[in-house]
Amino acid sequence: MPELPEVEALKDFLTEHLVGHEIVRVLPVAISVLKTYDPPLSALEGHEVAAVRRYGKFLDIRTADGPHFVTHLARVGWLHWKDRLPDGPPRPGKGPLALRVALETGAGFDLTEAGTQKRLAVYVVADPQEVQGIARLGPDPLADDFDERRFTELLAGERRQLKGALRDQSLIAGVGNAYSDEILHAARMSPFKLAASLSEEETGRLYAALRDTLTEAVERSRGVAAGRLKAEKKSGLRVHGRTGEPCPVCGDTVREVSFSDSSLQYCPTCQTGGKPLADRRMSRLLK
Repeated sequence: MPELPEVEALKDFLTEHLVGHEIVRVLPVAISVLKTYDPPLSALEGHEVAAVRRYGKFLDIRTADGPHFVTHLARVGWLHWKDRLPDGPPRPGKGPLALRVALETGAGFDLTEAGTQKRLAVYVVADPQEVQGIARLGPDPLADDFDERRFTELLAGERRQLKGALRDQSLIAGVGNAYSDEILHAARMSPFKLAASLSEEETGRLYAALRDTLTEAVERSRGVAAGRLKAEKKSGLRVHGRTGEPCPVCGDTVREVSFSDSSLQYCPTCQTGGKPLADRRMSRLLK
């Protein structure tokens, strides 16, 4: 799933390639991608792109004197830039293409989504706050005013495990499954540790890991073309998606806990005092 660093990089890429250009055609291929119908997609056509912003994992393309084009790439959605779009309209079918946006230059981008679970979302709205997912977002962890004091206030009384708290978009915007694993590894904390149990020192350590991990990921992604961002993300991850590999810090084997539709990765030596976490799903499979 694209998370804050990749969406931030896409925002920068689209700012460079879209701003000042006119949207001449928006072509839906998969109707399921459209989450709003008034104004219609055609309301974007004929308007110049004025700015591109990021809200958590949402991308907002604002047109001059027109509506906003907002998208959330969900788990397996992606944006593919093309300096020259194919001639003719795309054909609906069973492929991953969901929507195409064309500029007056002949360039544009495709939104695609692999797999059968169609969660890629597109909204056309007068104000991004009309999108429920944006309206409920918590603070951005890279914002200038997101200091340690604010982070401490967010966690006060938070009784969930750290893994779940970090992924809650209404608590902190933009962190997903991959970077929550990376943040907890950098902070040397168990994903199952209760947020409310953190000491002052631990809260400071987690805050530093949150900011540093995301900042470093954004810097790695800056200037990378849209088509290479997924590979760049994977190359920078230390534990997420690296089950069975040696931890780059201590050399212990990276372990995994599996859930019904996701998994987390961690290092026992760095994060849990050397003790593997219970993985009930794997235990059942081994019986």
